[in-house]
Amino acid sequence: MSPLLRRLVHGVGGLRGRLVIAFVLVALISAVTSTALAYREARTSVLDRAQTSALQDFRSRVGDVAAETDVPPDRDSLTRFAGEVSTRLQSAVVVARYRNLEVTSDALADRTRISSGLRSTVRSTNRLAFQRVEARGEPWLVIGTPVTFAENGLSSGVEVFTIMSLADEQADTEALLSTVRAGVVPVVGLAVLLALAAAGTVLRPVRKLGLATRDLAHGELGARVAVKGRDELSRLARTFNETAAALQSSVAELRDQEAKAKRFVADVSHELRTPLAAMTIVSSVLDEDAERLPPDTTQAARAVSAETAKLARLVDDLIEISRFDAGAAALNLGDTDVGETVRATLAVRGWTDTVQAELPTGLRARIDRRRIDVVVANLVGNALRHGAPPVAVVLAATADGLTVEVSDHGPGLPPEVRRQVFDRFYKADTARTRSEGSGLGMAIALENARLHGGTLEVGDRPGGGALFTLWLPTHPAEDPE
Repeated sequence: MSPLLRRLVHGVGGLRGRLVIAFVLVALISAVTSTALAYREARTSVLDRAQTSALQDFRSRVGDVAAETDVPPDRDSLTRFAGEVSTRLQSAVVVARYRNLEVTSDALADRTRISSGLRSTVRSTNRLAFQRVEARGEPWLVIGTPVTFAENGLSSGVEVFTIMSLADEQADTEALLSTVRAGVVPVVGLAVLLALAAAGTVLRPVRKLGLATRDLAHGELGARVAVKGRDELSRLARTFNETAAALQSSVAELRDQEAKAKRFVADVSHELRTPLAAMTIVSSVLDEDAERLPPDTTQAARAVSAETAKLARLVDDLIEISRFDAGAAALNLGDTDVGETVRATLAVRGWTDTVQAELPTGLRARIDRRRIDVVVANLVGNALRHGAPPVAVVLAATADGLTVEVSDHGPGLPPEVRRQVFDRFYKADTARTRSEGSGLGMAIALENARLHGGTLEVGDRPGGGALFTLWLPTHPAEDPE
């Protein structure tokens, strides 16, 4: 396939293809229309010229021969008359008629081409008349005229008809048509080349604009296009550059605000640790002496202790999130039996008898035990608090890692909740403004999974309930070994 055809085939479905097709169709229609009009005009001109010449020649020859013919004629003189006119007309068939006597210069000639209508016209008008007819696929010119006396212009009663072939004229017009047809092909080819050139000129700025838009969509906010000229495409390019500049400025401002917010959270979290440590110590002392205090004081002391513990967990979660944001979180990897790690997580929190666990031994991976403990604790804790029993934890091997599935038998999570369950500070129950959780647990679990090079996904358990799936590679990407 030629490069031209390949470009046409590849571009037929796009804007380039539509432009080329439209351009070629216009050129083709113009060429065909021009060809048809030229052929019609040329044919008409050739036939009219031949017809005019034939009429004048016929009238002249009939007049010359009639002057030498006796009237009224007999058969012999009428035959000589027809033969003489035919000879002077270069062998055209001539038919002469006087009353009921009719002769022809060629006994084999087809006289049916002289229609009764033409005969009637010549007889009734007493003037020259003609008619073009088709016979056996060929054009013929049939001319008839009465022979009149030169002195007074009265009819002699003799009528003369000639049958002339227009085959030569038709051949000339068909040759012209063939020539014009042959010229259509290079015209269309030239139209294709011009269409490709025009489409390239028009679409080149569009293609550059498309590339710049794609770069912008991929995060290259500095993408711009060159603006040339003052046409619609240049205005579009200028608008794109202005939009990209505004977007770049907005994104830069948002990133700066986000960085400041993260720094603020990190700074506040660290600043709270020192006074929070003192509060924790005081609250633990109050807990120890709570039984010896008045009842109201005991209740207040225990409330302070509980709230202090919640605040401590919140600060720890904020500090952990700030480490992820700063890229300071690191893995402390070790070759570990994952089943034993999960079993220890359940035992430490007193969930061994509450959770149905399928934790086969021997499934080992290089993991950070502390971070996997945080992930599993968050998943199981959420299932126990917000799902319905029984809660199950299943460990299984995959082709390139292993999975830990945590499921419950509750109503499951609606689609809108599944989309936001890993967002920071998100709580499915909007009425639950205060709870034992900070709303950061699932976000921290997801970050720990990603830090291992794994994934954490949420879905529906077959039969009802929520299903969280933690996938971990056997060897994380950040593993130095």
